[in-house]
Amino acid sequence: MTSSDSAVPRLVIAAPSSGSGKTTVATGLMAALTARGLAVSPHKVGPDYIDPGYHALATGRVGRNLDAYLCGPELVGPLFLHGARGCDIAVVEGVMGLYDGAAGEGELASTAQVAKLLRAPVVLVVDASSQSRSVAALVHGFVSWDPEVRVGGVILNKVASDRHEVLLREAVDSVGVPVLGVLRRAAPVETPSRHLGLVPVAERGSDAVDAVAAMGARVADGCDLEALAGLARSAGALSCAAWDAGEALVSSPPPPLPVPSPGAAPPDPLVRPGRPRPQAPDGLRRRVAMASGAAFTFSYAEHTELLAAAGAEVVTFDPLRDEEVPEGTQGLVIGGGFPEVYAAELSANEGLRKSVAELAFSGAPVAAECAGLLYLCRELDGLPMCGVLDAAARMSKRLTLGYRDAVAVSDSALAVAGTRMRGHEFHRTAVEPGAGAAPAWGMRAPERRVEGFVERGVHASYLHTHWAAEPGVARRFVERCRTS
Repeated sequence: MTSSDSAVPRLVIAAPSSGSGKTTVATGLMAALTARGLAVSPHKVGPDYIDPGYHALATGRVGRNLDAYLCGPELVGPLFLHGARGCDIAVVEGVMGLYDGAAGEGELASTAQVAKLLRAPVVLVVDASSQSRSVAALVHGFVSWDPEVRVGGVILNKVASDRHEVLLREAVDSVGVPVLGVLRRAAPVETPSRHLGLVPVAERGSDAVDAVAAMGARVADGCDLEALAGLARSAGALSCAAWDAGEALVSSPPPPLPVPSPGAAPPDPLVRPGRPRPQAPDGLRRRVAMASGAAFTFSYAEHTELLAAAGAEVVTFDPLRDEEVPEGTQGLVIGGGFPEVYAAELSANEGLRKSVAELAFSGAPVAAECAGLLYLCRELDGLPMCGVLDAAARMSKRLTLGYRDAVAVSDSALAVAGTRMRGHEFHRTAVEPGAGAAPAWGMRAPERRVEGFVERGVHASYLHTHWAAEPGVARRFVERCRTS
């Protein structure tokens, strides 16, 4: 890694609270800088999967998450440098309010903590719609709260008029923080929401392209792009090295696979009699199929990179369209998304449901998170699903949201019992029963309970995890592809 790699210009876009406009500003800034010919690296603080999709559309690069809770503070810098390698500038969108983090954990996982770890200046997006001189007190409070957080500028959002702008600028000038942009009050850019937030890019097609273009135009018209780029160049060099999937696997070997007792025939409880084992097309690399498309949009890019580094050929398939899993599939990853929105279409694709069930019953490793869990159930809101798990899923009025401290309860294709991982839950559905005879996880915090299913080669759970925190998960999964 060269010194220029470690000192890539970067900004953190933050706000006093959610709803202030930081997604519009961050995505718009990414689009505006990209339109100027810069290679822009997009990042999102926290576990959110949806905003990175808009970031990717704005920049043409994979949107990546920086989550100090899921991955640990020590990985924030390396993961950032990995994503920003070869880029001219990086834009990091914050989460919630600048100083809001994991509940009861101080600054952990907050935008402020990530900004400090990245030695990056912060641009504060302020909703100025109901204030004038008071904005000075608000900005002063955020600037002075933590001296280690460098607020390098303010973007005023929802400004009503020229007179309003003058009053706001005078107030902010008194704090000594430059105003780097002013966005007038206008009809919001069309970014529709539903029960779990913004509708993902994969579901919106050209509408999402138009929305990102509109954000880019607003930021280009209302913000000083040269001043913002200059502030980004003031970020200090990082002392860490960029994360690398192959190196991560070497430095974090997985626990060994279970070994049968001496003299005993190797038991094969994972394979249902009469069902053939899948074979890799080339006899060498293991083929891992990953669900994609509008119903399954949630996945961290590092998961694919770790699987590939562990020896897998990763291919994608769309459960809404494909009638079978890809030929030669030996392992299956079904991440998060919105199967509840597409339940009828998923149920109608009977061929794929049977193909997934046959693969799971053959003993092949299957990793299913949240949406994947629902898809593997017997039914979802009364509609038949894959039937791999003897459980029923339904929409719920209760939103389950938050970080979780978990430990693996049962040996599985992902981890041996006792492996500790941190994860995140985000769903408005419920599964009955909530855990199988061999649960996937025991939650240590904020509440103690068991959750999820380990059956045959299947590991299914509501918990979203980031495999960069425990790279051995990917290696173990690919090893199971070789032995199942």
